[in-house]
Amino acid sequence: MGKIRAFLIENQVLYREGMRMALSKEGDIEVIGESDDGEEALDQIKHLSPDVVILDSELPHLSGLDLTRQIRRHSPMISVILLARYEDDEQLFLAIQVGAAGYLIKSITGQHLAHQVRKACQGEYPINECLLTRPGVALRVLRQFQDLLLVEKEVEPLISPLSRRETEILEYIAQGNSNKEIAHALGICNQTVKNHVTSIMRKLAANDRTHAVVLALRHGLIRVY
Repeated sequence: MGKIRAFLIENQVLYREGMRMALSKEGDIEVIGESDDGEEALDQIKHLSPDVVILDSELPHLSGLDLTRQIRRHSPMISVILLARYEDDEQLFLAIQVGAAGYLIKSITGQHLAHQVRKACQGEYPINECLLTRPGVALRVLRQFQDLLLVEKEVEPLISPLSRRETEILEYIAQGNSNKEIAHALGICNQTVKNHVTSIMRKLAANDRTHAVVLALRHGLIRVY
């Protein structure tokens, strides 16, 4: 397998150089291009076809969200990671809507950025991890997903493979609760919750907790109130 091809879009020169240096230290990542302007970057991205684009959420002329939307529309195989100056629930929600694979705060280390790049290029959506600590955003996403399901003409029926307890735990997860919080609410130990979560993911063939929730919602196995 060849190196991961990354393209950087950041209008702050020092920060962009820092990202390039940090990623270049990783043996499996290659920075193949960079830009300080979103509109100019679009043509380069179409020509270079990188595996991942890492971009600032606050670019001049074209916002990071708009740029992400355009990249995903024209090149859906390219993963996009948005970088923000600070945590913002509204921006996170919008980033999920436009199809960003990752949403990171600029204070992250180069190693953490590289780790997120690898996950995104493996087809994962590390942005889902943000939902585990942002229950308000998680509920907005899940409720929007439910609304979309209501207008779909066909949803594949599925007899629930989950036990009553597993269904209960998955509904707690859908509301943004951690394993520890679920254990406290149900009066069971943390390890028992972990075992149930493992069983849930296996039964639903889910990649992660968020994927399990989405699958369960899609097939009507749980509801979010």
